[in-house]
Amino acid sequence: MFERPAAGERAVIVQLDFGTDDIAEQLEEVRLLTESAGAQVCAEVFGRRQSPDSATYAGKGKVEEVAAEVAAHEANLVIFNHELSPAQERNLERALKCRVIDRTSLILDIFAQRAQSSEGKLQVELAQLDHLATRLVRGWTHLERQKGGIGLRGPGETQLETDRRLLGKRVKVLRERLQKLERQRGVQRKARSRNEMLSVSLVGYTNAGKSTLFNALTHAGAYAANQLFATLDTTSRKLWLGEAGNIVISDTVGFIRDLPHSLVAAFHATLEATSQADLLLHVVDSASPARDDQVAEVNKVLEEIGASGVRQLMVLNKQDLTGLPPAVERDEYGRITRVRLSAKCGDGLSLLRDALTEIALEKIQSSRSAEGR
Repeated sequence: MFERPAAGERAVIVQLDFGTDDIAEQLEEVRLLTESAGAQVCAEVFGRRQSPDSATYAGKGKVEEVAAEVAAHEANLVIFNHELSPAQERNLERALKCRVIDRTSLILDIFAQRAQSSEGKLQVELAQLDHLATRLVRGWTHLERQKGGIGLRGPGETQLETDRRLLGKRVKVLRERLQKLERQRGVQRKARSRNEMLSVSLVGYTNAGKSTLFNALTHAGAYAANQLFATLDTTSRKLWLGEAGNIVISDTVGFIRDLPHSLVAAFHATLEATSQADLLLHVVDSASPARDDQVAEVNKVLEEIGASGVRQLMVLNKQDLTGLPPAVERDEYGRITRVRLSAKCGDGLSLLRDALTEIALEKIQSSRSAEGR
């Protein structure tokens, strides 16, 4: 195994094009992910292929090109912005003589660094162990042989079986703890749902400005930074809206293209709050050239966690970078569908507060109508 240096790694990132249109956005995203993980990008290698190479994903010629960049820049880490099989990862490490990780491992590493709450740490550890389990099944063939020799022959278990058993026990403990926390949160949610208070969840692609908007609305002081996955732990605050009274607004983890399934599964308890909300504020970076793709990716994850049926209000953030004025858009029935604003500058925040007030009053009215029946 290659040891991780104490100082930040020097990374070579690899991005292959299999015929997609957004290759520039993918390359920019893996740069941001790498920097968010604390590594320095010292070189980038990209190329076109019809399909991944079964042994090394990139093919012999491209691996030699990566090796030359590793040597030239004295890099100690190679990051593939793709999902590698355990065998491909192992073959690449042998060829490049340094650590090789894929997109899933990179995202898991960032989550491990950012988790603050005990629940967040449990969720990340569970996702990491799920990912490691795939490496145990096929990646550690050298450990499968039974120890032999005088006094060592006979019954027992291989190292791989021991590792699997210990891993399974730890995974079971983590799942039980998270289920307990999920039940506690369910009780709290039921108590909240018994009153008329509107429940709002902020969702969106990572770095769209959710935490900045959350702070601007609630003055909560939640951590916000120009980096991917700045927020992992869900934070909830009450927001006073005058005649509509208080609403509960929650800031959640950002979504990203090809979010590892193990993370979605591990964060199910946290993300479930999104599916239980009355309203989703879908925050979009309106200045991003990949805006439409990012919206589609968020909607894909929302469907996966059972939140696709929750009413959405799209918040087109960073309008100061587009030159467009703050505005509110409605559909043919007069329902608010979009609000254009800048969370950072504060322009258009009053329009969003007015929109939330209107939706909160609708909920109060429908709750009272239901009670009167």
